[in-house]
Amino acid sequence: MSRGTLSLAGAGAVIMAFALAGPMFPAFAAGGGGGGGGSAPTVCRVGLVFDPVQKLCVPCKRGTVYDADKKACVAQDASLLDDRQLYEQGRSLALAGYYTEALDLLGAIGDKHDAMVLTMIGYATRKLGDLDGGIAIYHQALAIDPDNVNTHEYLGEGYLAAGRIDLAELELDKLKALCGENCEQYQDLAKAIAGDPEWN
Repeated sequence: MSRGTLSLAGAGAVIMAFALAGPMFPAFAAGGGGGGGGSAPTVCRVGLVFDPVQKLCVPCKRGTVYDADKKACVAQDASLLDDRQLYEQGRSLALAGYYTEALDLLGAIGDKHDAMVLTMIGYATRKLGDLDGGIAIYHQALAIDPDNVNTHEYLGEGYLAAGRIDLAELELDKLKALCGENCEQYQDLAKAIAGDPEWN
C-alpha cells in the first residue's frame, strides 16, 4: 500500500478486539486530487492528526496524546489514558510506521500480559531494526496465546528478515493449520516469502 490518498472511515472505531491487519503506511484523505475547493475533511487513524502543511497524517508530538473526542492532540500525560486507549493509539502508530512513538504508548500500558500488546511491541521493535528483540517478544506473546494468527504472521516476517526462510515457512505452515490458505495472515506471509513486490 502506498502513501497515497486513502480514506479511513471510522478511525476512532479501533477496539480491543485486536483484529490486526497487515502492516500499513500512514493514510490520509485529501478529498479529491483534482481542482476546486470544498474537499472532504481528512480522517486519520487513531493517534494521528492531519498536518495541513505536510498534507498527511502525523503522530501527536511528544508530550501530547490523541483525544478521540476532540479528534486532536492535547497536552496531557499518557498516564491519563487507560490501557485500551494506549493500545489503540500505539497499534495505530505502529501500523502507520511511527514505531518509536508507538513504543512510547505501548510501553506505558500497565498490564502487558496480553498477546496483542506484546505482538505490537514486538512488531515496532522489529521494525526499528531489533530483529532478535522483536522475535523474542513474539515468543512471549505466543506463550500467552499459541494460536494467535497475527503473532505467527509477524514472527514469520521476522524470521524472513533474519534470513531464516526455513523458520518463516514453519510459521506459514502453522498459519495454514490455524486459519487456512485464504486468511489474510497466511496470504501476507506467503507473499513475503515468495518475494512478492506488492508485499510491504
